[in-house]
Amino acid sequence: MPFTLPSRTPSGLRRRTLLASAAGAFALAGCSTAEPSTTETSGGGPSAADRARARAARDSRALAERYAAVITAYPSLAERLRPLRAEVVRHAAAFDSGSQASGSPSPSASASESAVAAGATPAPSATVPATEKDALKELASAERTLADQRAKALLDVPGELARLLASVAAAGAAHAYLLTEGTK
Repeated sequence: MPFTLPSRTPSGLRRRTLLASAAGAFALAGCSTAEPSTTETSGGGPSAADRARARAARDSRALAERYAAVITAYPSLAERLRPLRAEVVRHAAAFDSGSQASGSPSPSASASESAVAAGATPAPSATVPATEKDALKELASAERTLADQRAKALLDVPGELARLLASVAAAGAAHAYLLTEGTK
């Protein structure tokens, strides 16, 4: 009698089923919780989400100032850095837009963001490395560090803010890659 192998379901079907199940579970998890209020019930102070959002906005503004310092010091890098800096400014605005119940950023944040967006000369405390290559490495390192911080912070915040942090962290990682591409 000839030996026959038992019939088996193709492995592709199981993978697709698993992927579809995982995608469905992810979608349900993202939609299942409501956003908490913007204040804590105990003391009326800012919630953890508001503090995380404010920190993320502040970090993005500081990073935009670093970009401005490098652009000022090395105009030859301006074409390469302006689009990345513009994204960082938009990240700060996105974090600022939800930082208060009214939905508007604080006046000091708005003034600071306007100055950064306009390409104002950075504060004297902003030091720029001695060479273009070192300046790009420093910006890439700052982007990576900030992306890592945001990836860790998203675990402690509610839905929409976690998605925003994840998106901005991914953008920061992409910026770090773009800054180091061609400099090795």
